[in-house]
Parts: sequence; C-alpha cells; structure tokens
Amino acid sequence: MEALRPVPRTLLRDRAYAAIRDAIVAGEIEPGAVVRDAELAERLGLSRAPVREAFARLVDEGLLESKPQSYTRVTPVVAAEVRDAAAVVGAMHELVTRTAVPRLRDPDLDEMRVSNVRFAAAVEAGDVDEALRADDELHDVLVRVAGNRAAAATVARYTPLIRRLERRRFGEGGSCRSAGLHERLIEACAAGDTEAAVQVTADIWRTLSDLADADTTD
Repeated sequence: MEALRPVPRTLLRDRAYAAIRDAIVAGEIEPGAVVRDAELAERLGLSRAPVREAFARLVDEGLLESKPQSYTRVTPVVAAEVRDAAAVVGAMHELVTRTAVPRLRDPDLDEMRVSNVRFAAAVEAGDVDEALRADDELHDVLVRVAGNRAAAATVARYTPLIRRLERRRFGEGGSCRSAGLHERLIEACAAGDTEAAVQVTADIWRTLSDLADADTTD
C-alpha cells in the first residue's frame, strides 16, 4: 500500500506555487488581475491552505501584491524591477559559469547544444513557450554542474520577473535571446575557456537589461 501514502503538504504547496507562477508568467493571469484562493483552489483541485501558502511565496517574490482584508492581485510588469532582477540573475549566472566550465563533460556540452538547436527552432517558429523552455534548459546545465544551491535558488526566484517581460515583447514582435550568443557560450565552454564563457554570459544577460530599458513601464 506504499502508493496510498498521504501526499506531503509541502508537495501540494509547491504544486500550487508552480501552477500559479507559471500562469502569471505566461500572462494567463494578467497584471492587475485579482486572484482569490477559493477560486484557484477549485481550479487546481486543491484545498485553500496550499494556495494561500503559494500566494505568500509569490508576494515575497514580487509576482503578487496583497493588501490584508482587501485584495491579492498580480503585480504590473515594471521595467526598473526587471532591470534589478536581470542584474541579480545575470550575476548568479556568471558565478555558476565560472564554477561550471572546468567541470563540464561531453554529455553536458551535448545537452547544451541540443537545447540551443531547440531554442533556435522555437524562435524561428515564434513559439515563445518552447524558446524559453529550451533557454532555461541550456543555462540550467551550468547551474546544475556548478552545484551552488544558493545561486540556483536566486536564479529560480528572480527569473520569473524577467520572463514576463520577455514573453510580452516576444508577443509584440520582438525576439528572444540570440542563438548565436548561445553558440559562443557553448564554444567557450567546450574549449575550457572560463573567462570567455563568463564574458558571453554577461553579454547574454546584458540584452535583458537592454530589453527592460526599452520598455515603457516604470
């Protein structure tokens, strides 16, 4: 009867958090929309408790804002906040790249190459979901190999703020990050050139700061 053990409460909380976060990032729950724990709990097939816990985490991460006894709603996409998040996430990616490059093995590099092929194809097809998924998987190789849990947690916390703006600009006819920059990163990693890989990583994340600078929301 092992399969019938109760599902841990923390798992329900994490499921609720991931589902609501992804809906906000994808724009399915739009900026300014009021969210209600009872309604989302019903839609997710959960009780209200894990949804409330997810709300608290999303408020802390800047995707929701809450006024006690009044409302909880999705925050607007604010360029200054995206710039701040991109600076922090970029710094963490530079850190993990510096650590990971000497540790990379051929299977890791192959995984990065496959992800970049998928990324380029998705950008060409206008598939923002697949493009950002492949982009995450490419960079996650370096995060995983570096093994820095604090850096990984920081990246996971602040990346959704950036993704909302990327998705919106993509939908307006803009483009995601360059597959060419990814190719340069992979080449530097394959050559074991840590400094070059860190520089390309900085260039990649600088494009996100530029994206925020071009946005009109302050």
